[in-house]
Amino acid sequence: MIERPEGNGGRPHTDGLPKTQPLRPSQVRQNANAKRMLMRLVQGDSPPTAPMNIVDRLAGSPYANPTIQVAGVDASARKTIDFALHLAEAMFRYGAGALEVETSMIAVTAALGLKNVEVDITNQSVAINYAPKDQTPITLIRVVRSWTNNYAGLAQVHQLVTDIVAGGVGRDEAVRRLNEITRSAKPFPRWMVTVAFGVFAAVFVGVLGGGPGASALAFASNLLISLVARQLGRWRTPDFFVTMSCSFLVTFIALMLRWAGADIAPSIVVAGGILLLLPTGRLVSSVQDAINGFPVTAAGRFLSTLLTFGAIVAGIAVAVVTGTLMGSEVLDVTNTFPPAYPLWGQAILIAVAVAAIGITEQTQMRLLLPTAAVGLVGFFVLWGAGELGLGDRLAPAISAVVIGLLGRVVALKLGAPQLVVAVPAALILLPGLTIFRSMYLLTTEESDILLGAGGMLNATAIVLGVAAGIVLGDNLARPLTKGLSSNERRRVRRR
Repeated sequence: MIERPEGNGGRPHTDGLPKTQPLRPSQVRQNANAKRMLMRLVQGDSPPTAPMNIVDRLAGSPYANPTIQVAGVDASARKTIDFALHLAEAMFRYGAGALEVETSMIAVTAALGLKNVEVDITNQSVAINYAPKDQTPITLIRVVRSWTNNYAGLAQVHQLVTDIVAGGVGRDEAVRRLNEITRSAKPFPRWMVTVAFGVFAAVFVGVLGGGPGASALAFASNLLISLVARQLGRWRTPDFFVTMSCSFLVTFIALMLRWAGADIAPSIVVAGGILLLLPTGRLVSSVQDAINGFPVTAAGRFLSTLLTFGAIVAGIAVAVVTGTLMGSEVLDVTNTFPPAYPLWGQAILIAVAVAAIGITEQTQMRLLLPTAAVGLVGFFVLWGAGELGLGDRLAPAISAVVIGLLGRVVALKLGAPQLVVAVPAALILLPGLTIFRSMYLLTTEESDILLGAGGMLNATAIVLGVAAGIVLGDNLARPLTKGLSSNERRRVRRR
């Protein structure tokens, strides 16, 4: 028989063991916080294999945190998807980059109440998949087969997306506005675009060091190639041969007038003539797509850009060879030209040139002066970098970063995407003179082939540096433009 201890209710004695005190509530909270902190250090904020929410792609864009129109959404998701595809097609046709198209589609579908949406963009096609739980999924694709210069339309589409994200526009109203944008006429008539093409070439020749005679020749020759390009377009001629014909004409005319005794510098005239033929917007978009994680789209645009450069080089080469066979003298393209105008005069010419580019790109009238101002700032940065001895490669890249940064700030303040302001302002940085000199050495001077090839590599490095600089400036400006989208939303709500 086992005797139980007395006085403790049958429990064993614990004399000699340390007695534990109950934890206070503050200590419990401290322990819980410490455990959470330790788990964050070990595991991170989210599991490493968790899929990324598609709405998170809007972070850093003007459409972050869209207003979900829950009350205004009906059961027809197909109409919303059709609208999103139509929107993406219009943006692609007007020159937008893949990231901007993707964020616009995600923002629109999220704001109009669609969840479980996936967007895929590959070069010329846009696909969207809507797969709600326990329902039949919908997958649609749209192929973009044509492009046009219409920065005004791109700015209007950007404003439409901003209004939708702010919650001030429903789907039916958005469809109506998008149809109006795609059917409306461009802001400038064709004759004004043709004249602006010639004005840009004339004033930029003056910036490069050409006198009034060279500027007049550049103006006349670019009017001619604009008319030729328009006629070839009516005949459905591929863009490669249109660009090749234009670069051939501007080079051949300059060489023949020099052969006839005109006191001009053909290299400057050609440099001013081929700058607008360079696919600046496409190149910037391709670099932006490559950096932002759209390799297929970037590869397609890079190939298109490479073909355009090849067409320009081929046209120059054919013109140089033809001119040589007809008795044109061999040019000394290594000559440098002193400035024909003082710095303030060059600044005025740069502002006029950037405004002329804006007209050729069919930008909005209210964006011409701000774009010219951004281009003027970029010109002074380029001049300052040159005075500091930073070199012909680094100076344009630094100027492009400033243009990209200011372009985003100015464009978002005026309700437009960064591309609309940055691309026209940065066209003055491209090395048209280096391209002509290198091509001339490659086609006429057998002893200087290596020098010509080196010049082409140098020109390519400058062009890529300018494009990457614009993209870098756009990313650097994102912290400065966080409040601009919210300003847009407050303005929409007050309407």
